[in-house]
Order: sequence, then structure tokens, then C-alpha cells
Amino acid sequence: MMGSAEKKGAAGDSSVRRVALASAVGATIEWYDFFLYGTAAGLVFNRLFFPEGNPTAGTLAAYATFAAGFVARPVGGLVFGHFGDRIGRKRMLVLTLLVMGVATFLIGLLPTYGQVGLWAPALLLALRVVQGIGLGGEWGGAVLMAVEHAPRVRRGFYGSWPQVGVPAGLLLGTSAFTLLSVSLTEEQFLGWGWRLAFLFSAVLVAVGAYIRLQVLESPAFLRLSEARQEARVPFLELLRTHPRELLLGVGTRFAEGVSFNIYGAFVISYLAGALGMSRPAALLCVSVAAVLNCALTPLCGALSDRVGRRPVFGAGAGLFGLFALPSFLLLGTGRVAPAMLALVVAFGLVHPMMEATLASFWSELFETRVRYSGLSFVYQFSGIFASGMTPLVATWLLSEGGGRPWLLAGYMAGAALLSVICVLALRETCGTDIFPEAEKTARLRAGARPVR
Repeated sequence: MMGSAEKKGAAGDSSVRRVALASAVGATIEWYDFFLYGTAAGLVFNRLFFPEGNPTAGTLAAYATFAAGFVARPVGGLVFGHFGDRIGRKRMLVLTLLVMGVATFLIGLLPTYGQVGLWAPALLLALRVVQGIGLGGEWGGAVLMAVEHAPRVRRGFYGSWPQVGVPAGLLLGTSAFTLLSVSLTEEQFLGWGWRLAFLFSAVLVAVGAYIRLQVLESPAFLRLSEARQEARVPFLELLRTHPRELLLGVGTRFAEGVSFNIYGAFVISYLAGALGMSRPAALLCVSVAAVLNCALTPLCGALSDRVGRRPVFGAGAGLFGLFALPSFLLLGTGRVAPAMLALVVAFGLVHPMMEATLASFWSELFETRVRYSGLSFVYQFSGIFASGMTPLVATWLLSEGGGRPWLLAGYMAGAALLSVICVLALRETCGTDIFPEAEKTARLRAGARPVR
């Protein structure tokens, strides 16, 4: 039966839907900023911000700066997670949105290598790091605002809304580049057109900040704050009380992170560069799959409320591994129809099963007093290897394999296997009471010392 605190947090004039919508809109804008860079890395930055020479070397260098954003994300997760657990979720959401927006806008104003030499990649790298810090703090807050406002029996569904922001942000980014690519000549696009997609971030951030300022603080955090039960140093307490959840949580992320960055970021430059498909066609294939991803993510979240987090996520990870080789055999034809089919299945149908359940699954693993820090650490630390390194690894493995996908497919299958093992080792969390009073009672029943 739902507790009184949860009823209070979940009830009343569509408040849960407003919070979930605000989380989804804000997350979409943040991910637009972040993945816009990933799209530009393989199409623009490799040609404008690094010395001319070997095209593969330029692409690898551009993807190295792409990976730097993922390396910076744990820093943002720790900093904003600390204050999110100490002073509240809402304040951090607005601040991280502004950090991301300013960095993205400034990327649109950067001079190129031909104009300022090595200062161009240096400034690009610095702003990418700022992007990573902002997103590192944003994701955990957006997820918690949705999950902690939601009723217990629908946390999977409402927790999936901010996750819609991931493919939606990618869709916005690829759509922006598609529109610019078909509207401008190649010279115009490389000269100034690509900048418009980054400068447009200023408008999106203004809209997102307004929406997020309208929502109330998380009821779970308010209860924690009223009882003065905040952790003094959330991350240190997290390491002491939840080491197993942290380790296994990082492992679960690999299949989802590799999947997204293979099919959402790397595949664009692979199709348009290595296989010679036109840039608009490559972007269209990803965009169609992203639309389907957005539609299915809430449905998969709702399914996890009925059958559990582990079955839905585990099935998605397993299918990702099994479809790795077939997907690249289809992509390798270089034709639009087979490539579209591969991405629709891999990114549009399979990936949402993992994407949708992350928010509720991980939120329910950690106590309220360390939940922001726990979520952020698991997602952002794992992202260094599961996400940020993926385009680099994929480019290298295809090169080592002479353009054949066997090595890359093996890497993807290995990531899937690791995630399935970690999911099976974790407990089922669906239906867990995540409010502070219940957590304290459970701790006392288990014989743990009371938190002072």
C-alpha cells in the first residue's frame, strides 16, 4: 500500500505529469547540446579544427575530444550530486542547464584551425569538458525529479520520460544538421552553416529554464530535509553503504552505452564516410530510428512496472548482443534501405528496452540521502568507457579488421554479456519504497546503526 508521503508527492492536479514533462524537455535540450557535438565530430570538426592530413587521424582526433566530454561527466556528477543530495534536486537542474547551454553556444562561435591554429582544438576541447561537467550533473537530477514525484506503481513509466530526452536530443541534433545539409551548399555548410545548430541552443535553454523553474522540489528530498537526515558527505557515505550496487550498476550500463553511441553517433560518420552514403541519407536513417525510440521508451518503462526492471533491461541487453553482427552486415551494404532496417531494429526497437528502465532501476537501488550521487556516479563513470570511448574503439576495430565488422561485433556482444551478468546479480527493485521513513525502517530491521 502506498504511504502517506508518497500519496502527497504523487497526487494533485497533474503534478507528476508536469514534473515528468519538465524533466523530459530539459533533458532533451541537454542531450541536444551534448550529442550535437557527436554528430559534428564526424562531419565537421575532423575537417575544420585539426591539421589536414590523414582523414582517419582527423576523425580519431575529433572523437577524442568527443570522449573528453564523457571523462568530464563524472566530475559534474560528483559535484552536482553532492549538492543535489545536500540542498535539493531542483536548483541543480536549472544550474546544469545553463552550464550546458553556454558551452554549446560558445562552440558555435569558435574560430577554426585555419584561423588560429592549435588554439582551435584547445578551445574546442575546453568547451567540450564544460559540456561534460554540465551533463554529468543534469541527468541524475532530471531522473530523480520524475521518479521521486511518481507513485510507486508507475515509477518505471514516469522515470522513462527524462530518458526520452536522450533519443529526442539526438533527433533534434541530427535533424538540425539534416536541414542545414540539404539547404546549404557544402562550402556554406562547412563555412558557417554548422554554427547555426550550436547557436540555436540559446533559445532552447531559455525555454527549458523557464519550464524547470515552474516545478516543485522532490517530495522525497523535502521529507529528508525536514527530518534533517541529509548526508554530510554523500559520496563517502555512498561508498560505505552501497559498494555492491555501485559496481554492478556500472556493469549494467555497458550494453546501453555502447548501443547508443554505436547506432546514434558513430554510425553517421561510418555511413557517410567509410561507406560513401550521402550525409542527408545517413542522418535520415538515424533520425527515423530515433523517432521510434522516443515512442517506445515510455512503453518499455510502463512494461517494467508490470514485469520488473531486470527482465526488460536484461532482454534488451541480450538482444543488442545477438543483433550486433547482423546489424553491421546490413549497414555494410552502404544502401539506405538495409541501413534503415538495421537502425530501426537496433536503435528503434531494442535500445528503448534498456534506455527506459535505467532511471527507475538505479533510483530504487540507492537511499534518498545518497541517491543523486549514486545515480550520477553509476551513469557518468560508466559513460567514460561504455559511451565516450565507443566511437574511438569502433573506428579502430573496423580499421584493424580491414573494414569487416567481426571485431566490432565481438566487442558489442561482450558489452552485452557483461550487462546481462550484472543485471542478474542485482536484486529486483520494482515496487521498492523509496521514501526516507521506509528506508530508515528497513535499515533498522536489518540491524544497521541509525543515521544521525
